[in-house]
Amino acid sequence: MIARKRDGAEHSSAEIRWLIERYTAGELPDYQMSAWAMAVFLRGMSVAETAALTQSMLASGTTLSWSDGPAVVDKHSTGGIGDKTSLIIAPLLASCGLRVPMLSGRGLGATGGTLDKLEAIPGYRTDLSLVEITRVVDQVGCVITGASAELAPADRKLYALRDVTGTVPSIPLITASIMSKKLAEGPSALVLDVKFGSGAFMKSLEKARELARSLVATGTRMGVATTALITDMNQPLGRLAGNAVEVDESLDVLRGSGPADVRELSLALAAEILVSAKSAPTLSTARSVLEKCLASGAAYERFRQMVAEQGGNLDAPRPRAAAFIIESPTAGFLAAVDAEAIGYAIIELGGGRKKLGQSIDLAVGIEMLVRVGDRIERDQPLIRVFARPPEQQETRHQLLSALTITPAAASPWPLIVERITETL
Repeated sequence: MIARKRDGAEHSSAEIRWLIERYTAGELPDYQMSAWAMAVFLRGMSVAETAALTQSMLASGTTLSWSDGPAVVDKHSTGGIGDKTSLIIAPLLASCGLRVPMLSGRGLGATGGTLDKLEAIPGYRTDLSLVEITRVVDQVGCVITGASAELAPADRKLYALRDVTGTVPSIPLITASIMSKKLAEGPSALVLDVKFGSGAFMKSLEKARELARSLVATGTRMGVATTALITDMNQPLGRLAGNAVEVDESLDVLRGSGPADVRELSLALAAEILVSAKSAPTLSTARSVLEKCLASGAAYERFRQMVAEQGGNLDAPRPRAAAFIIESPTAGFLAAVDAEAIGYAIIELGGGRKKLGQSIDLAVGIEMLVRVGDRIERDQPLIRVFARPPEQQETRHQLLSALTITPAAASPWPLIVERITETL
């Protein structure tokens, strides 16, 4: 079986379901599934086929079920450097009366993982059972934990195969992987943050747009109100990137301050959810509600409650390594940032994994002291590095190489480039 029949006709839902069922059960060998995945990678799938694949992967395991009550919603990001909005959006939406069972992952490639960041909070558990997930959501309104093995097991098996067969970048396979896990949470509304640029999985706006449209079309076809924002990842989001340092910056936003870009993106994504869940009539109204939840401290209090329910102690000191400053060797304007290179520099410091299962140093990271478009003076501080040992020449060279300083001024991309919706 391949992605498309020789005459161009689509495969039926039954055929795709048979394929996924047999593979998940171990009745279809890896070499045959590898050939199918490569065919999908080369030839693609239609919207209907992608939805059928998503549904089949979703049906390979259990799904969360919810009692009558507030809408169940979630947000997903395709990942980036300094992307910490999940830590803000889950309690923010919960403070608006919604239920948010956010199942997240660990670092992938150069990008950091939400679970790794939260584990910088002493005692915080990211391995909750399905029963515990339901309990915390019912009590607090939100949870952020790892996905249970019972949810979409076909995705776990197929992703491992894709990783070794070079088929990870396939839009239909990415779509089915993301959506099967998110739909297993039982949401009625979903917002997607699809990033593009140097620090994103999708380097070009065109590919990010293709992925966003596929995700939205699939979610909508499966009965979930789905929107996507295409957002800039040509420089780190916010000022801090790492693990413990990103928790600190997230708390700043939840307390009503923090970097403007992190706050703005969090509000924009959360507003999409309020409108999709019919908790607000317009994005403008939704934003006003959300801003009040931040200003009143309600969102911060939900985060504190969530942390406590998951075994964490928000008052305990979080680790932060000693710092050193990288200064500019020249004057000019910051024209570009290789955000991916910054992500890999953090991994070299120990803040991410080079191989599966490797432990990480939660205390290391970086603070960006400049943004694209800024005027730079010679010897001006550019980056603060949190490292052990504190002074590392190799790291200094790696991070300086990630910054492009030119004589002429440069303009950054807008934070939110495009909004994708679909009505069936």
